[in-house]
Amino acid sequence: MKSIVILLVEDNEGDILLTTEALASCKIANTLRVVNDGQEAIDFVYKKGNYRNEISPDLILLDVNLPKKNGHEVLHKIKTDSNFKHIPIIMLTTSSSSLDVKKAYSNYVNCYITKPVEPYDFMKAVSEIENFWINVVELPQ
Repeated sequence: MKSIVILLVEDNEGDILLTTEALASCKIANTLRVVNDGQEAIDFVYKKGNYRNEISPDLILLDVNLPKKNGHEVLHKIKTDSNFKHIPIIMLTTSSSSLDVKKAYSNYVNCYITKPVEPYDFMKAVSEIENFWINVVELPQ
């Protein structure tokens, strides 16, 4: 079974905890790295500052509402750069705004998922994301 690096871009500690638990419960090998704002996400992907020795993510779980740079700004930056546009990005957010959904797909998000409110449903959604993107999809090297 393949192992991937997942970058979680999330500023809500509760959602970070639930996501971490959901990924751990799947028993699928992965490395989860977490950053708390949009600028840190860009620095991570571009290996700047504290992130210069990080391994490039194979998959990014990105919130829309983030400090410093919002998820749309991060998405646009990554998806317009030929060095990084191949990285799948999943918007995993509380926003169900049709404007956010449209803007995300206009910037080439790979999929947009509104976070379920109930913790069990949230963990199940994360588990399904992980299973699909690790076991079903062929990711670029």
